[in-house]
Amino acid sequence: MFRKVLIANRGEIAVRVIQACRDLGVIAVAVYSEADRDALHAQIADEAICIGPAPARDSYLNMQNIISAALASGAQAIHPGFGFLSENAEFAELVTENGLAFIGPKPETIRRMGDKAEAKRTAIRAGVPVALGTDGAVASYTEAEREAARIGFPIMCKAAAGGGGKGIRVAFNASELKAAYDAASSEAQANFGDGRVYLERYVHNPRHIEVQVLGDNFGNVVHLFERECSIQRRHQKLIEEAPSSFADDDFRTRICTAAANLAREVGYRGAGTVEFLADEDKNFYFCEMNTRIQVEHPVTEQVTGVDLVCEQIRIAAGEPISFTQEDLTLRGHAIECRINAEDPTRGFAPCPGTIEGMHLAGGPGVRIDTAAYQGYTIPPYYDSMIGKMIVYGADRAQAIARMKRALAETLFDGIQTTTDYQMHILSSEAFAKGAFHTNSIENGDFDDEA
Repeated sequence: MFRKVLIANRGEIAVRVIQACRDLGVIAVAVYSEADRDALHAQIADEAICIGPAPARDSYLNMQNIISAALASGAQAIHPGFGFLSENAEFAELVTENGLAFIGPKPETIRRMGDKAEAKRTAIRAGVPVALGTDGAVASYTEAEREAARIGFPIMCKAAAGGGGKGIRVAFNASELKAAYDAASSEAQANFGDGRVYLERYVHNPRHIEVQVLGDNFGNVVHLFERECSIQRRHQKLIEEAPSSFADDDFRTRICTAAANLAREVGYRGAGTVEFLADEDKNFYFCEMNTRIQVEHPVTEQVTGVDLVCEQIRIAAGEPISFTQEDLTLRGHAIECRINAEDPTRGFAPCPGTIEGMHLAGGPGVRIDTAAYQGYTIPPYYDSMIGKMIVYGADRAQAIARMKRALAETLFDGIQTTTDYQMHILSSEAFAKGAFHTNSIENGDFDDEA
């Protein structure tokens, strides 16, 4: 096991990794920008090092500064968390070139699965269903027109690089294609520095189902069942749960087996997630693989009893996965609400500012992952998520009741958050019945309360 790990991230995921390090008896080193000097992760870590000014490009995306901090601290490994450099193959290579362990997959795996065309080819080789689309990015809009005619509408224009719901637009007919193509390309360029776009047949009102996988250096691969991530606003997840109420035993077996087969195909190491879109007939299609820990990993931890972050660290240290597929069983139900400092009444505009007062829910079955505290000033430079509320119940009905209780008990003064909006969704008949899909928010499906 490592003696010291540096966490190349901020916010609640940095706090979560610090907690895992402590559970393993590992010294945790935090890095922080000048804007995060008072951030919780910088205060509770065993050591903390400033890596640059507030802008992410000068701090949390500054590879050389992070490597220098790791070497100066005597860390043996770097945990990238999620976002920032977590799926950057160049960074993973730089980490290993400097004699450090990267707590994640091999650089070649990140590169292979980060290339959407290559990821799709890999899925096909692994026998994983894929939606009809282009073999890689199109070279121009003219080619996009030609390919769209072959594939058929509706069609998605998707960023060839990156992920996280960025750079995706839908064209329902030929007259909408140019606007969708231009918007997807522009957003992809702004977020990933790569404006290339590929096309894929659109699945009407799909469910977004993902499967958590783990792989080690000994060829062992396990899946930890599925998560339901269909409640999204503009491709950004708001509420997740495990298991999915949409999945029956046959669907669960098929989709989880497909995810595990893909992980084996790429020799996956560490924690990863295979994302799928599923239609109403329970056909599913490969979407992408996220080669990192996910924001929503806690719901899987709740229903399996596995500490995924500790498992990540152990695997990177050369240990085998600590359990087998046969050891895993699904138990109960978990739901997660992302707490974002945003104002739903103003188009979900970010609301940085000082938390003047705060009360977080507690009681049976409630877990809060957060970096927020009373008196903390949320900086305007980073993602608006300040925490996650996770509840566990013996079944879905109990989990829903506990989440509604937890949302009602959670209070913030000085900032706006998304908790009231999530309470609105949780209180709807559509959510209670599990009758929703990725377009339900835009369609107003949650507007009639149960």
